[in-house]
Amino acid sequence: MLGCIILLGSSVQWLTGMGFALVAVPALVLVLGPTEGVVLANSAAGVICLAGLAGGWRQVRLRAMVPLCMAAACTVPAGTWVARRLPEPVLLAFMGTLVTVAVLLVMWGARVPALRGGGGAVTAGALGGFMNSAAGVGGPPVSLYALNAGWPVREFVPNAFFYGTVVNAFSVAANGVPHLSTPVWLSAATGMAAGAAIGSALTPRVPEKRARLLVLLLALGGGLTTLGKGLWGL
Repeated sequence: MLGCIILLGSSVQWLTGMGFALVAVPALVLVLGPTEGVVLANSAAGVICLAGLAGGWRQVRLRAMVPLCMAAACTVPAGTWVARRLPEPVLLAFMGTLVTVAVLLVMWGARVPALRGGGGAVTAGALGGFMNSAAGVGGPPVSLYALNAGWPVREFVPNAFFYGTVVNAFSVAANGVPHLSTPVWLSAATGMAAGAAIGSALTPRVPEKRARLLVLLLALGGGLTTLGKGLWGL
């Protein structure tokens, strides 16, 4: 099951430049628990983003990415602190709420004046860093920033990979590496490799809008399920 979750998340990440955390985190949290689920998502997403960045690093907008990443580095410890102190049902409800709200904002294409210019980059980076370390989902604020900045998708994807590489590295440093058995690690690695192959093969065949909608619908379902489990346990 874990390998299939990683495979699905990896596939959509390669298709759209984001989506691994949105799709995989709710399922990983339900399978492994909030703590291990988030740190495994951080580790896997960081590796996937680093691999994706290898082919598009020249398209990275460093002027925009530097303030995003610096702001994220400042808020990652706060997200880790919050996640370690919340009871599991509360943490599940918190994660489910974050995922659900983030997905709905992205689906609606929300235009937020606060996410424009240099201040917008800092705001998006800070929100992304906190959400990534607390709930494993740091991509939506950056996606909303890119939307408000008018970035085309071709430019967004390599920048999303760059941001994901850096922020997940910070999150792994703050949260640590998940304590999993060797077979589980092998299953996760196999899922990442297979997902990369499937996502790369589907990219030229699947219309971008359809792939993005599928990712968001899967993420919305996962977020609502996680929220429901958290509320049930309260």
